Amino acid sequence: MAYYTVYWPQDWLDELRKSNDTGPIKVVFGSIHSRMPSIASIKEGDVVFPVSLLDRHLYIMARLEVTHKERAFDYCVRELGAHYRSLIPEGVVVKTSDTFFCAKDASYKSLRSVPENLTMIIPGDKPHCKHQEPFNCCAEWAVWGENGSVIQPRLIPDEVVPLLRFGYPKSKEKPLRINSKGVVLAQSIAATRRLSEESAMFFEEIFKPIENVEP
Repeated sequence: MAYYTVYWPQDWLDELRKSNDTGPIKVVFGSIHSRMPSIASIKEGDVVFPVSLLDRHLYIMARLEVTHKERAFDYCVRELGAHYRSLIPEGVVVKTSDTFFCAKDASYKSLRSVPENLTMIIPGDKPHCKHQEPFNCCAEWAVWGENGSVIQPRLIPDEVVPLLRFGYPKSKEKPLRINSKGVVLAQSIAATRRLSEESAMFFEEIFKPIENVEP
């Protein structure tokens, strides 16, 4: 089991807030673009923590135990009813109102021109949470599970942030980049990062239920 962080930008948090989406978290996507970085390294059995910067402080937004990994296209079509900006695989064509789209940005303007050997997907939206949609184009992979946490900001204390380490193996672990004012640089967390064992255990502590203590 490995533990990873992925970055959720501020505008995505705003979208979730507008949609009143507080989870529980079901899925995390990765794309071929840096705004929603690749999650190819994440495997079934791993744990993913979306993180974000709010008012110059680092927050953990959710925790997801990964039980499945598949193409983002397959997840979106099955769970959402449409491909939602995920990469269309070879051998498939997606019908929109007046265009038929397929892999590598190819498209056809009429049904007659679509090759017969392509599998036709006709979108039909299914009820879903906002966070189940990729927040960037060209979504490549989806990792998901049924035991996700509520989506809400959980503060990482400022004094703990410099102690966090990322990377694998241990000889390659590095801290986050922090400016002269002690603020984490966005580019330092705007990637899929593997947590060190000690840092992962700190993250896990944040999600442990508070036990009732009798007076």
